[in-house]
Amino acid sequence: MYPHVCASVEGLIQQLATSCIANGYFFYVLGQVPEGKDPARVDAKLIDRYGIDISKWTRARRKRAGQANIQYLRFGRLFVLLATHGEHVFFREEGDRVRDVRRVPLKACGYALTFRRGHTEVRIEREEFKLLSAHLLNEATHRNARGVADGFTRLPYEPYAPVRKQLLGLWRTVNRARRAAGFQEVTVECIRVHRRIVRPFTGSGQVTEDRGNARGAFSESACPTECGLSGVRTATTALGAANPRVDPNGP
Repeated sequence: MYPHVCASVEGLIQQLATSCIANGYFFYVLGQVPEGKDPARVDAKLIDRYGIDISKWTRARRKRAGQANIQYLRFGRLFVLLATHGEHVFFREEGDRVRDVRRVPLKACGYALTFRRGHTEVRIEREEFKLLSAHLLNEATHRNARGVADGFTRLPYEPYAPVRKQLLGLWRTVNRARRAAGFQEVTVECIRVHRRIVRPFTGSGQVTEDRGNARGAFSESACPTECGLSGVRTATTALGAANPRVDPNGP
């Protein structure tokens, strides 16, 4: 049985970054299973059409022969087909829908994945980050330090290195705004620095390793309507409900 249905946003992004893109699956097609269609039937059709359910030894032989290999992942109704270099009917069938992750980032569930300088990079997608920044900067001078810190710790994004860099930059910007207003700064401990390793295809995204500060990552808000909308819109709504406005000079 070919494993392909991801149990969580974290599992999907982890599998894309560490098992697919990092291993040369640079070409991709991103799509949605239409409403009214059975995702399992779509899975079976695509896996059969592109001969995806094969052994690792067959994949190795195909690679040596200059043929491409294909992988398929789905989370909810969002699916991704990925291919390596080489000859394959996939490129003829999908045509100009095929993108190269080294040139066009793969955007899914509020993340953007690309491949640069020999490494997979995972960051918060640009428009998602703009919305997130606007929300937290608005909160910066309307909540106390604890409330703002909770806003950071509740973010659903896994702290891949580029994500950490983005959030640390935002944390500095938030503290500049708080200093200018005469408010207490937020400590850097609110930024989660260790990524959680999940089982992508089992259970419900069960965490198998959780180092450091992993509080507050509410993944159910990371991909509303199964990756159909920007994650931060739901994330910021949840943050507002969890942290009612208080005196910024309070404890």
